[in-house]
Order: sequence, then structure tokens, then C-alpha cells
Amino acid sequence: MLFNSYIFLLLFLPIAVAGHYMAGAISLRLAALWLCLTSFIFYGWWNPQFVILLSASIAFNFIVSLFILKFAARPRLQALVTGFGVAVDLAALFHYKYFATLFNFLGEYGVTSGGMDDLILPLGISFFTFTQIGYLLDCRLGIVKERSLLSFVLFVTFFPHLIAGPLLHHKEMMPQFADRENYRFRAENLSIGGMLFVIGLTKKVILADSIAPYADEGFAEPGALQFWAAWGTSIAYALQLYFDFSGYSDMALGLAKMFGIRFPLNFNSPYKAGSIIEFWSRWHMTFTRYLTAYLFYPMAVTISRMRAARGLPVGSNAARSPGGFLATIVVPTVFTMSLAGIWHGAGFQYLVFGLLHAGYLSINHGWRLFVANPKTGVTFLPRIIWTPLCVLITFVAVLVAQAFFRAEGVGDAIALLKGMAGLRGIEGLQSLGFMPGMSAGDAWRLLVGHHLQLFYILVLLAVAWFAPNAHQILGRYSPALFKVQEAAIVWLRWRPNLIWTAVMLAMLFLCLVNMHKETRFLYFQF
Repeated sequence: MLFNSYIFLLLFLPIAVAGHYMAGAISLRLAALWLCLTSFIFYGWWNPQFVILLSASIAFNFIVSLFILKFAARPRLQALVTGFGVAVDLAALFHYKYFATLFNFLGEYGVTSGGMDDLILPLGISFFTFTQIGYLLDCRLGIVKERSLLSFVLFVTFFPHLIAGPLLHHKEMMPQFADRENYRFRAENLSIGGMLFVIGLTKKVILADSIAPYADEGFAEPGALQFWAAWGTSIAYALQLYFDFSGYSDMALGLAKMFGIRFPLNFNSPYKAGSIIEFWSRWHMTFTRYLTAYLFYPMAVTISRMRAARGLPVGSNAARSPGGFLATIVVPTVFTMSLAGIWHGAGFQYLVFGLLHAGYLSINHGWRLFVANPKTGVTFLPRIIWTPLCVLITFVAVLVAQAFFRAEGVGDAIALLKGMAGLRGIEGLQSLGFMPGMSAGDAWRLLVGHHLQLFYILVLLAVAWFAPNAHQILGRYSPALFKVQEAAIVWLRWRPNLIWTAVMLAMLFLCLVNMHKETRFLYFQF
């Protein structure tokens, strides 16, 4: 079931919300059971057979977690049980996401015989698998104290985050699910959550889906694109991905708030980032947090211990030497981002995507350590020029990596990048319809009337770069666990009044009349 579907908006959601608060008036346990039931219905709507997979995964991981907690006094046995649980989770993920691709790849070299069709990928398998792996690891670290099956099922299946995140941490969610006050009806939950949900729905239906055809058309034949067409395709996809995923994240947090639950912020205007480090602190923020906690830090700590055993410097002293920087920063970064890239898909292009970002991050860390002054920074130009230049450089770097993220293969991505580099020529302005001596008014009418792609790109770039995001608009009312500053423009700050209610209803109406074609969110495929 999609958030941007009539059956979800007009049937499922009203019944789920009403049932939640009616059950909450009776007992907390009944309300939790209702949320679990509705979440399984939500998940099984597309393909009921995958409810069995989700249920088996939850049962397995809950049993493993009990054994991990039971063996707290026997660390070696506890580590073996944890490793077994994580290995089984990863094996299931590998089976659905990578096995067919690997089998066919080996078949090209005669290792395997015959071909295999790609398996149907269960929606959200990466997200509910990673959520449970994190839970098992936290059990081993002694962070988890909760042993309730109902709470665990609700933590994993709560439908606003089940399909595409955010990736939740149990210590953020379990206390909320156990708080009786969160099951009591409050009008502000529907008001705030509804506004955030409608903003996200507008991003998806009106913005992302409008620019998507231009990105799809360009990536269908990237080898035929010249300079301007290649850049237009690349930016169109970047904007589609931005508003699609940003819209989903807003809808997820808005839905959670309708049920009295607050999620961590997952998306914070990443295209405004002035460095690739800042970009990853704004893009899919809970995924970045997950990677840092469970991949980067453990690898960095292991390397530091190995260096300490050999009498080599560790910590900040190590990072400021070339060898130490390579060992303590570059190696963990390459390890983490390589796995992050592979997580997104089975093709080699996803590994390239991860390695590119590993390179970007390593360069960024090196710049901060060896070039920039930690107190004043290095701005070779006036700040009014330097800041937007950094944003532009970061954006272009992201575009290059996203070519591999979107393309069908490495060859298609390189073909697009060749077009962006002008290796197939540069179209003249005449080919775009602009003529010498054309007035500004005629140029604008031509742009709007005949070049909608360019018009959409300019408008959406302006929104992404200069407009406040949904949580800045909501300001102090934002339901996110991590708060952001309010919008600088006063009239763009949401308030619970009739004017904003009318705005919300107008946006919702606009979405409903344009929702005739239901489109899946891009992150559903991961």
C-alpha cells in the first residue's frame, strides 16, 4: 500500500487512526495490538505472501535477542549467538537482493549453468532487516532491557517507517510505545501530523512525479545526450530523488505524529550542504547514523587498537600524519561506504557509487585536517562567494555519484558523464529555441511554453536551495526528535490557525486531483 494512494488516504488511514485512539481509551495493550494488526495489513496489501517472511524474521530475531540477553554473563557464547543472528539476517537479505544477480554473473564465466530471473524483492526488507540487526547488536552491548514481544513487533512493523525508514533506534521508540499518554487522543497530533504529511505528499505528487519523466527519458538513452541534455537529465533525477525521498520522510514523520509518536529527523535540506560531510549529515540521516554506529566506529576502533598494540599513535595524533590518516580515516570510510553502496543494489554501479562517496568523504576529511584552519577555516574568496561555491561543488559531486545510483549499469553512467563533460558536443542556444536579440519576456514565455523541463528544474532548484524545509516551516511544532531552526520568513512559519488549515486543505485537494497515477517511492526498491 502506498502513502500516495486513494485507498490509503480515504480508507486505511482514517480507520487506523480512529481504531488506535478508540483502543487506547480501553487499554495500552489493545492499542498496541491494533497498530501491529494495521501494520501487517499495510505491509501485506501489495503481496500477502511476504507477511510470512516478515513474521518469520520478527520471530527469529526476537528469539535470538532473548538468548543474547540470557547469555549476558557469558560473553563468548553471547558473541556467537549474536553473530549467528546477524548472519542469518544478512543471508536472507542476500538471497532476495543479490543471489540472482551473482548467479547470472557467474554464469557468464561458466561457473554456473543456465540463467535465473530476479527474485521479487519484498518491500522494505533492507529496512526491517537492518532495524533488527541493530536491535541484536544493542542487546549484546547491554543497551536493551525490554523483553516484550508485543513491543518488539510494534517497534519493527509500525507502518510509517516499515517500508523505507527512517531507521529507528529502540531506545528512542520503546519508551514512546510504553507511554500511555501517547495513546490518548489529542487534536494537535492530527493537526501537526496532518500538515507535515500533506507537505510530504505535495513534494511527491506535485514536484517529484512532475520532473520524473524527464529523468526517465534521459536515462533511457544516456549515450545520445549532448552537454545540456545530459546536465538536464542529471539534475532532473537529482531533484526527483530529492523531493521523492524528502516527501516520503515528511509523510513518515507526519503519520507517526498522528499516532502520538515522534520519529528522528531523516532529511534536512541536503542540497544546501557546503561539504560532502555535511551532505551525509543531512541526507538519510538515520541511515548515516546507523552506518557510523555499526560499521565506521567498530572498524575505526579495531584499527586503533591494532595501532596501539604496535606502539603507533592513535586518535587525533594519528589522523594528522599521512599513514595514520589513511589507516584511521580512509580505510574505515571506504569500508563503510562500499557496504552502503552495495546495500542499495546488486549492480556494480552501486559499488562505484559507494566508492565515489568514500573518496569524497576522505578528501573532505583531509581538507579539514591538513588544509583548513580548525578555528578560522580557509576561504580563499570572500565568504559571500565561497559559501555558494562550496554548495555548488558539493552538488556537482553528488550529481556525478547519482549517475551511477540511477543508471542501469556502469556503462550507462559513464555515457551520461561523457555527455555532461561535453565529449559529444554542446547544443547551441538555437537548438533550445532561443534566438539572438530575444527579449526577456519572449525568452520567459518560450521557457514556460516549450521547455518545461528547464522551467521545472529552475523552479525545483530554487525550492531546494532557497526555501525552508517542512520542519523549518513547522518550527517549534515539528514532531521530529531532532529540532531545526524556524523558517527565517515569519509568514512561512506554520501556526494552528484557519489560514494554515485552508492552505493544508488546498494542497491536499491539489494532490488528490493529481494522484490518478500512483507511483512507488524510489527508496521502496532498496
